[in-house]
Amino acid sequence: MSKPEDTEKKILNKKLKDVEISIPIVYGNISFWLGKKANEYQSHKWTVYVRGATNEDLGVVIKRAVFQLHSSFNNPTRVVESPPFELSEAGWGEFEIAITLYFHSDVCDKPLNLYHHLKLYPEDESGPMSTKKPVVVESYDEIVFPEPSEGFFARVQSHPAVTLPRLPAGFTLPPPVPVEDASKRKRGDTKDHPLSQWFMNFSEADELLQLAAARQQVQAHIAKLRRQISLIDGQHQQLKSPSDQ
Repeated sequence: MSKPEDTEKKILNKKLKDVEISIPIVYGNISFWLGKKANEYQSHKWTVYVRGATNEDLGVVIKRAVFQLHSSFNNPTRVVESPPFELSEAGWGEFEIAITLYFHSDVCDKPLNLYHHLKLYPEDESGPMSTKKPVVVESYDEIVFPEPSEGFFARVQSHPAVTLPRLPAGFTLPPPVPVEDASKRKRGDTKDHPLSQWFMNFSEADELLQLAAARQQVQAHIAKLRRQISLIDGQHQQLKSPSDQ
């Protein structure tokens, strides 16, 4: 005989068919020229990061981030265990940074690999460099989790960093999991980040989110039509069976 907690665990692990959750993210770097303090080994200070597209806390989905720096750095594999997922360094050269995102156990078992080319110097290399205006390079992306578990959905359904679909009519979920206290959540977001004034505002983000929502609505409609077709097929079989005997 199964225990109540085992039954509850099975319910929370149940997959939601024809549903997907999306997380809009931005990743990139901001670098400042050191000016008179620069030398041949350290000409810039820079920060590489992964943030929410609207600067919300990504810790509700991402457990940790691993940044793989150039082998010339001390301890080139840097692990960040909590948001904000970022690291700061100083150097003189540009190189590719591999960023690996690991998710909470109820989200996804497989990590996600991102690649960002660290940019220190402005595109117009002939122009004068400034210690006040940094070089900013960011990329927008959207992490999509198809068929999430009911537990994952219930845990994030009230979180502003997460884009959720409209569920089919009559669909019920476990009650939302209480969100962490506000002070802890605030530490993870990047709304008051010291570099936030330099963050890029992605004008296409809203459009992409609207497209994602439209796609989810279409998938929900398709699922509804499939259920209706299945019901009609079942009724058709019941009508046929007496005459076949």
